[in-house]
Amino acid sequence: MPILEAKDVTMRFGGLTAVDKFNLTLGSNELVGLIGPNGAGKTTIFNTLTGVYVPTEGDIKIEGKSIVGKSPHEVVKMGAARTFQNIRLFKDLTAIENVEIAYHNFVNYNLAQGLFRTRKFWKEEQKAYEECKKLLEIFDMGEYEQTKAKNLPYGQQRKLEIARALASDPKVLMLDEPAAGMNPNETEELMETIHFIRNKFNITVLLIEHDMKLVMGICERIVVVDYGRTIAEGTPDEIKNNPDVIRAYLGD
Repeated sequence: MPILEAKDVTMRFGGLTAVDKFNLTLGSNELVGLIGPNGAGKTTIFNTLTGVYVPTEGDIKIEGKSIVGKSPHEVVKMGAARTFQNIRLFKDLTAIENVEIAYHNFVNYNLAQGLFRTRKFWKEEQKAYEECKKLLEIFDMGEYEQTKAKNLPYGQQRKLEIARALASDPKVLMLDEPAAGMNPNETEELMETIHFIRNKFNITVLLIEHDMKLVMGICERIVVVDYGRTIAEGTPDEIKNNPDVIRAYLGD
């Protein structure tokens, strides 16, 4: 059974068709890139895959269960987590507090226990803290746990956003332009981080990225969209030499 499957997904905004009969199948532990020129519909696809938009037509399933009509937080619980093109951290919270917010799907106390700070509340909060600290340490960010997100270097903010997504224990992790704004050294480190995440957590990774060096360097399969339609799919070498892809990026 595929981890994620999108079948004939169409997204219309009034008279504009942003995504047109998009199909995608992601297997276990795959690392797949979604690329295309600006305005091709990539982020709209991500938004439909994560419950931000309800597709006009088509279906999306995670491990065989449809997510259509589910809210984003329900989709996260079903196993799909994402990061954003523009970093969306809680800037005035510490690094560990940002991660704990995602982990709180797994804490096991009720409203009354939280209000009255019972023993179970503190036990569950301690467990959350320890698990989230482990995540930060995996990303070599343990020293930043009490640093406010807004005071972190840009590259560390990107890593923190990925750590927060992983705290929800996803089956598929979707990264929306993770290298945006990074210098070459940070991009190299990010490539290693993505490989590490896939292997360490044994999850499927789908990423949107404009940095072709990153995409060609780490993705095993690449899907190319243009004007909301899939125009090519294949290995990096196949995509690199595909005339339709060259035409979409460079014109005739």
